[in-house]
Amino acid sequence: MAQVKRSEGIETDLLVIGAGAAGMTAALVGAQESLRVILCEKTDMVGGTTATSAGTVWIPGNRQGQRAGTPDTVQAARSYLSAMLGEHVRDPRVEMFLKAGPIVLDYLEQKTSVCFAAPPVHPDYRDLPGAAIGGRALGAIAFDGRKLGQDFCRVRPPRREFMVLGGMMIGKADIPALLAPFQSWANFRHVAGMLVRQALDRIRHHRGTRLIMGNALVARLLDSVRRSGVDLRFQTALREIICEGGGVTGAILTSPGGEVTIRARKGVVLATGGVGWSRELRERLLPEAGRRWSLTPPSTTGDGILAAERIGGVIAHDLESPALWMPSSVMTQADGHVSVFPHIMLDRAKPGLLAVNKEGRRFVNEADSYHDFVAAMLRSNASATPAFLICDGGFIRDFGIGLVHPGTKDLTRFVKAGYLIEGQTIEQLAQEIDVDHHGLRQTVDRYNAFAETGIDEEFGRGSSELNRVNGDPHYRPNPCLRRIGPGPFYAVAVWPSDLASSAGLATDSYGRVLSRDGAHIPGLYAVGTDASSIFRGTYPGPGTMIGPAMVFGWCAAMDAAGTLGSHCDQPERQGSTCAD
Repeated sequence: MAQVKRSEGIETDLLVIGAGAAGMTAALVGAQESLRVILCEKTDMVGGTTATSAGTVWIPGNRQGQRAGTPDTVQAARSYLSAMLGEHVRDPRVEMFLKAGPIVLDYLEQKTSVCFAAPPVHPDYRDLPGAAIGGRALGAIAFDGRKLGQDFCRVRPPRREFMVLGGMMIGKADIPALLAPFQSWANFRHVAGMLVRQALDRIRHHRGTRLIMGNALVARLLDSVRRSGVDLRFQTALREIICEGGGVTGAILTSPGGEVTIRARKGVVLATGGVGWSRELRERLLPEAGRRWSLTPPSTTGDGILAAERIGGVIAHDLESPALWMPSSVMTQADGHVSVFPHIMLDRAKPGLLAVNKEGRRFVNEADSYHDFVAAMLRSNASATPAFLICDGGFIRDFGIGLVHPGTKDLTRFVKAGYLIEGQTIEQLAQEIDVDHHGLRQTVDRYNAFAETGIDEEFGRGSSELNRVNGDPHYRPNPCLRRIGPGPFYAVAVWPSDLASSAGLATDSYGRVLSRDGAHIPGLYAVGTDASSIFRGTYPGPGTMIGPAMVFGWCAAMDAAGTLGSHCDQPERQGSTCAD
């Protein structure tokens, strides 16, 4: 057997393992605070799950919302989180997040190319005291991928299902113009500009360089990391954490050149993406019905969590949910690619669709958040089988469903693939999807009666701001309700899939990993989904994964540099940052 090469003697101040939003933030901030930083990424691309996400950050009391005319206060967010978390809102990590969040946004905006803007309407996911309609969830500003030069190929692309024309990114704001390009001059100009840009991009690049959503955030972080002088190493994966003298002093990693040992004087930051596809952790932490599909990259295999456990770190178990969930439909494409399509908000909230379990009964407000949808699915008797989204042909024409785009006339490909299940009558559809036909008929009739009055007496669909924003504003009296029928009728199976893990390593308010006795392990930090969720497996609003990931990446780097107190030990100002 050939001897494995090991490189010795590499030293740095801060070692960060994992180049998603959390890891890149930690590395970037460490470099800004005058630390020598090595950032190791397991794959040949940065971004992790963030790259395929909407790239939203949920950070209350920010200055960006004020500038956009949608001010928010930290106190209102405390009220909201208190209603959601109960006594657990007193977790010191929650308070640190609320206090440091606005500071982090301003710090990054002032020192790097990472910046956000507040859309006028982006509601929280629950109707609770203190909930915000806008200003609390921020989106990354679009980025021109050409500015990255050769590094453009290092940005993990979006999910294939969310790109068109050989790699052009499409955002929610682009859809109305793309569906009706000749409806107005503004629509035509917008679509024409996108198409010309994409045509020019494909001459020189493997995909479009107009980066939006998660890709924009990742590109901005990468651009800033490169400018800050961070030593970024690809295809370098964590194998073992080094403990000496009661603390963590570095790590052993594997790379194409063999094993490499890196000593870190100020600390090691774990940001490897959480549970992901780790079979061991999925079987240990996730419910059986939720283990089959994940929206995390295949390379995410629980490396940081497992390595930390081996040296005494512990996983926090007392959560409402071990994962953040998404209902996803699955289709094998002609080229063998398996599309796992996340049903975020483009179809579930639209009028004329309902979701049923194997009894043919509704089990949830279909227009609620994706996490709450699957949580209800797991509680119902759909847990052993997929749930089904039910609609008619008119719904597909108007709104599409999953992988089927609005206006698609020929549905043959989807029906033959088994993705769309068709029935000329409700009873025939029930037979095709093997649900109780009496139950399904009664469910559809009851739903149609609600559509006539505009009041969903069963689940209150259309009663929340989140529901109404994602519905059809032109439909009255309820933007989320209209009759289903006449046929033909269609069903799409949706499965529980995890967006990210909320179960992770127990950490303190500085991001330091805790041991079994509750003390922190000197020199070891965990951020992003390697750390347990500060929201305990609940999902307060859009961006409540990436927001804390970046805030605690900042906290970890600041603590390692010894400068955290100088930024956060100042009085809080409501409605703005706690430091000017």
